[in-house]
Amino acid sequence: MTVTDTDATSGVPGRASRQAYDRETVLRKCVDVFLDHGYEATSVGMLSKSLGISKSGIYHHVSSKEEILEVASDRALAALEQVRDRCEAMEASWVDKLEYLLRETVRLAVEERAYVTLLLRLRGNSPVEMAALGRRRELTRFVEDLMLKAQQAGEISPDVNPQVQARLQLGMANSVVEWFAPEGRTGVAELQDNVVELVFRGITRG
Repeated sequence: MTVTDTDATSGVPGRASRQAYDRETVLRKCVDVFLDHGYEATSVGMLSKSLGISKSGIYHHVSSKEEILEVASDRALAALEQVRDRCEAMEASWVDKLEYLLRETVRLAVEERAYVTLLLRLRGNSPVEMAALGRRRELTRFVEDLMLKAQQAGEISPDVNPQVQARLQLGMANSVVEWFAPEGRTGVAELQDNVVELVFRGITRG
């Protein structure tokens, strides 16, 4: 639902607000402020000023700053968990599953950039952050298990460390939130191809 707030400057009820946001827009704009200033350093007052609505306009959609963080981190995690579930259900080789998961992780890093970036910056300073980090660790363990099974099946080199490889691959996929420009000359599909090529086939000839 879209809400017309009280005037953000005068606070006079009934006066048209400078902005009217639905819940999705409020969440996204709040996440942008978190990314600019840091979650811990951001107050509801800062969010109100940045969005151009009163605090009550924000509280119409969420009960607290912590709820914003919880909903935002869940958005990124739920999308990644759906990828994991689809990967798990695939009738494919272990390497094919790994490639699918890697491609989808890259795609989500681009399409859900703000939410994934916020998730990657969590440090476990609150129960909400700890819960999110726990879910993220489960996803990492899933990739480690895929790597191990691929190794046991002879699909990847016996010389690599599955735990290290899982973190390296996820780290590379997630790093695109910091530098990739979707509006640039390189598209998402080409980005995915390059990540997969580097991980599974390397870049040297022979």
